[in-house]
Amino acid sequence: MSFLLLIFALIQAAGAMIGAGGSVFAEIFYVRAMRDGYLDGAERAHLRIVASALRWGMLALLLASIGLVLVNFIYALPTQPAVTHVYWIEMFLALAIIGASWALSRKRVSFALGSAAVFTGWWFVALLVFGRLPDLGFGAALAFYVVVTGVVSVILAYARMVSTKPA
Repeated sequence: MSFLLLIFALIQAAGAMIGAGGSVFAEIFYVRAMRDGYLDGAERAHLRIVASALRWGMLALLLASIGLVLVNFIYALPTQPAVTHVYWIEMFLALAIIGASWALSRKRVSFALGSAAVFTGWWFVALLVFGRLPDLGFGAALAFYVVVTGVVSVILAYARMVSTKPA
């Protein structure tokens, strides 16, 4: 049982790190691709590879989370993940990342807001999985996510503006 918990926890951590790292690389590669003002075929292919990594990170995170819930349920451990606020914060963040990615791909939200929501969501998930996010209730975590997304949106917009300035 503890072996299964360890395996699922490691897969969950790997998925969170793939997502958080992938979101950083996505921002870096996007800024590098947009320096000349347009995306060519090679740059699009490179960004598709990063998007694929983000998909695999989300798949690993969600499957490991389901695995942890099932193992805890099957072995009737005293604390079930589905009754903790940390689990629901993680599931909300996963849903927010998926929703923001979908809206971004369908051009339903601005690129600045969508990419900031995905970037912030992945880092919140990584910090949550590694126990580095402050112990917050669901509402406080939601408010914290919204505020940090706004701040990150401004920071990323400024970084894009500075890095794509003509020489």
